[in-house]
Amino acid sequence: MRRVGSTPRDHWQAKVEAAGLTWHSASTAVYWDESAFYELTSKDVEALEASTNELAGMALHAAQHIIDNKLYAQMAIPAAAVPLIENSWEADPPSLYGRFDLAYDGSHPPKLLEYNADTPTSLLEAAVVQWYWLQDLFPSGDQFNSIHERLIAKWRELTAYLPDRHVDFCSLADAEDGMTVAYLEDTARQAGLTASIFPIDEIGWDGLHFTGPDERRLGAVFKLYPWEWMVQEEFGQHLGKDRTMWIEPPWKMLLSNKGILPVLWELYPEHPNLLEARFENPGGMTTWIKKPLLGREGANMTLHQAGVDLETGGNYGAEGFVFQELAPPHRFDGMHAVLGSWLIGEGSSGIGVRESESPIITNTSRFVPHLIG
Repeated sequence: MRRVGSTPRDHWQAKVEAAGLTWHSASTAVYWDESAFYELTSKDVEALEASTNELAGMALHAAQHIIDNKLYAQMAIPAAAVPLIENSWEADPPSLYGRFDLAYDGSHPPKLLEYNADTPTSLLEAAVVQWYWLQDLFPSGDQFNSIHERLIAKWRELTAYLPDRHVDFCSLADAEDGMTVAYLEDTARQAGLTASIFPIDEIGWDGLHFTGPDERRLGAVFKLYPWEWMVQEEFGQHLGKDRTMWIEPPWKMLLSNKGILPVLWELYPEHPNLLEARFENPGGMTTWIKKPLLGREGANMTLHQAGVDLETGGNYGAEGFVFQELAPPHRFDGMHAVLGSWLIGEGSSGIGVRESESPIITNTSRFVPHLIG
């Protein structure tokens, strides 16, 4: 795996906007960055695919362990959410997707940094935008990317579970979340479903059922909105009282919580795809990163190593933290790269690469395309 400098396409802004990526530049820098790309070998792809599939199975085992041992309080999961989690785990409702964030240098096994199991974004960039980049610049090239096709196939697989072959998509009314749900709605329609989109705050409760802005009863809802926020909403007290199907299901609260990291380490100590992680002070770890249990987008993290202490701001941390060993240091042309490895259904489906001069990837870190060399 290597980083390669590249010349951006002429009028690249218009091209990525045509693919649906409306937020491609910040005020002082670009988010979508095609001045470089990452070149992977077929062995890299095999390692990433195998590791992703193995981590997916391990995560499900960890979820069962949390339920069996009632570890909810340790993970700051409120008591009111426990019946939702346990009932959905037993009912086994559909799950659409997730994203493992991995540290990988092309030589050593990929290391799990965290699992975005509930509301992962940067999906459109990985599934579509970088594919069009590849077709424009390397039309005979290949990419580790079957995300789009697998999403459509997964929606078709879920059709039997969806009342009236319909799914509603809800999110906050912001650019990133709006792009993601618009793209997912399109994949659902390509799979033959009907769909609609509305802001999450337009979900209502009529005394018996959850309803949308048109007073229609909600059958299946894809919500790009964290479960830990859902249970705190005014309508949260009614969750589980009707038959609305939520995608992702409530049991994903166990996997999107950073507390899954020390649970995985306890169950699989010294596993080649894991970094040591603990709920308590790191003790013997000489280099570590402190992460809030419910943190998002690199907020409220503290990185510690010899001669370097780095902190990020934010509004998380009241719920508690975990400590995770730092991944082995490796830089590509001075850049720290994190590979977002996508899981569609139960299978590895492709990657997207985020990079930054900082070792902590945040919501403004650049997305850089890739290809298989």
